[in-house]
Amino acid sequence: MEGLLQELREAKAAAGDHGQNDPSLIHIAWDYELAGDAEGAVRSYLLARIARDQLGGQALTIDGDTLERKIRNLRILQMNALAEAGRHEEAQTLHERTRHVLGLGPLRIYDIVSARQAAADGQGEYRELLGARRIAEPEIAFLEGPVALTSACGSLDAPPQYIARFKDCLTFPRSNLVLQGNRLIYDLAAHPLSGIADIKDGVNPDQIMTAVYGAKRALVEEPAETRTLDAGLMMFGLQSKNYGHWLLEFVPRMLWFNDPACPADFPICIDDHMPETHRQIVELLDERDRPILPLSAQATRFRELGVAPVPTFFPFDSRPGMPVYDAIWPKDVLAGMRRALLDKIATHGADIRPTGRRIFLSRRNFTQRQLVNESEIIDDLTRLGFEVVHPEQLSFIDQIALYHSADVIVGSASSALTNCIFCNPQARVIALIHENRSFNFRGYASMIESSGARLLFVRGTTIAGEKTHPFHANYRVVPAKIHKGLDILGIVAS
Repeated sequence: MEGLLQELREAKAAAGDHGQNDPSLIHIAWDYELAGDAEGAVRSYLLARIARDQLGGQALTIDGDTLERKIRNLRILQMNALAEAGRHEEAQTLHERTRHVLGLGPLRIYDIVSARQAAADGQGEYRELLGARRIAEPEIAFLEGPVALTSACGSLDAPPQYIARFKDCLTFPRSNLVLQGNRLIYDLAAHPLSGIADIKDGVNPDQIMTAVYGAKRALVEEPAETRTLDAGLMMFGLQSKNYGHWLLEFVPRMLWFNDPACPADFPICIDDHMPETHRQIVELLDERDRPILPLSAQATRFRELGVAPVPTFFPFDSRPGMPVYDAIWPKDVLAGMRRALLDKIATHGADIRPTGRRIFLSRRNFTQRQLVNESEIIDDLTRLGFEVVHPEQLSFIDQIALYHSADVIVGSASSALTNCIFCNPQARVIALIHENRSFNFRGYASMIESSGARLLFVRGTTIAGEKTHPFHANYRVVPAKIHKGLDILGIVAS
């Protein structure tokens, strides 16, 4: 500490400002960061943190992060680079140098294995319910004709679907990893394509530990406290509160949890930060009347844990410098989920008969990927017999009944459009989106057309100058383009 304080004094003196509220250290750290010098940035942010605590100073960095989060995220970048080079012990040592300052636990090193590998080595039970198979790349229709996409086509080798059980496992709600002994059981991290994946279990604000991956091994922070449960089925994980991720990555697992090979007395464990509609889906699909157990953000040890897979290889994001990975969703799994849910909501009295409705999905209540001239589009489409819908205001059953009853749906390519999985086979869908050619067009096409519906993408004009992920850029679409799309799909104006 005294050494860092001395560096602090020297840095402040060099900056020519001896005031208590001197912001120069934050700027020095930011300059290091922009130059790609992570270690220089970490040391400067550490000094800035001491300045804040000892002498008074700025609480946030130039880009609005807390000093603690900035130091942690830079360390993760450094440790990921070391792990990818197979230098896991060096990454472990690097973490030790700052973990006490940030209040973090030590890191342990784990070998990464898939659920199948772990069971084959005698570490659990594995039952395959749907084998590996080849699937077709979807045909993508754009209003302007063929578009040269800049994303990478997802794998056409659909992975096996299974139910597996493992004893004495440590898990972290809001994250995907499962630790057993010296192994990390994680299909995504064990996949042959994992090198392109930016695995983020320990970076997002609501994750509860640090984890880095590389060279078939991982480093995971040891939790200070854990709770223990006898058994559970894993329906918790990364981005579970996001509706699109939930419907595609998590809900299909219920097909396999309903299989006779899966114990009927295991509770279904979910993240407690999810909206009520997520829980409604689980209750609809569960055929065993199992209890549903919401888990708070605390490390949880299971004496026995049941796991099932994501339907396809789906990284949270591609690594920097890699093309966007455009995952393709297997029609057979999504169709099975679709059929199961439609059958269930019919038993609840929902009318799912096609009624000829024309639906416009509003995104007015969201801050990202906004259709900035939505009001203009609404005024135009209501004259053509469209009704405006805010799906987030409806129960899940009402949402699915609505989508299945509609003949025409127009909306932004977003989580709301994901529900077009439940369209009737004669439906026509227009997906509005910005100009970015790396967007996951194949993903949306494969999921929506699994219903039999026909899909057309209408690209608008991206709003320039916004500081956001390119996928979430706001955009504008002129009504004439939507009219042309309706005409292409054979929709007659009413």
